[in-house]
Amino acid sequence: MTGALEVRGLSAGVDGKEILDGLDLVVSFGEVHALMGPNGSGKSTLCHVLTGKAGYRVSGQASLEGEDLLALEVDQRSRLGLLQSFQYPTEVRGVSLRDFMIEAAEERGLSEGEALSRIETEAARFDMTRFLDRSLNNDLSGGEKKRSEIFQIAVLRPRMALLDEIDSGLDIDAVKQVARAVEEMRAPDLGVLMITHYNRILRYVTPDRIHVMIDGRIVDSGGAELAEELEAGGYKAIRERLGLIETSSEPARRPADFFTDTPFDVK
Repeated sequence: MTGALEVRGLSAGVDGKEILDGLDLVVSFGEVHALMGPNGSGKSTLCHVLTGKAGYRVSGQASLEGEDLLALEVDQRSRLGLLQSFQYPTEVRGVSLRDFMIEAAEERGLSEGEALSRIETEAARFDMTRFLDRSLNNDLSGGEKKRSEIFQIAVLRPRMALLDEIDSGLDIDAVKQVARAVEEMRAPDLGVLMITHYNRILRYVTPDRIHVMIDGRIVDSGGAELAEELEAGGYKAIRERLGLIETSSEPARRPADFFTDTPFDVK
């Protein structure tokens, strides 16, 4: 597989605080990678830096198909094929999902006819047809919003999709729906980086690679055995195995905590 996203020695900070600390990561086309880590480890900051959010002091390298991402403006990164699915999708009243997608698809170089064809096809695939004429993300459940994000990715067909905590705030049925949608996204010309700090979505998605991020660095990478280790002992077990010193103020988590998210979860 060809490397789609390559990150080398990436460091980033904001307001005098260092968040990313020499991070290295490669995600290839045709693969789904899971990036896991406790709250405050820098997962969302990585998304922000890659997509060009202002305010960060950044050093190191990040490229998409060999193009230097850090030298590009936000819109240029998007046109290059980098797309982020947000942890908290924004509601936009008065703008229908259909009109929003036509506009976004035309920015990606599609004709209106091509855009409409893709929208209808992918809406049927991801069960979004009934939402096309509603205001964007208005009156949608958490699971519906996340499924809408994946529908949008399917229409726009980026080269690299960053799914920032795509399972956050969802009950178990919604997690299953979103996981199924992620699996349906798989394509030989698409790389996916799925960011989460909960292990449960990995019951329903089979990533090609799992990375563990602690204190701004990827400290371990592997396969299903990493998910099993997290299930058994949480991030504390990873720290102990690797001889890492606890630097976070986050309280220790019990193994069972990795299968809960909000009070609305099905136990």
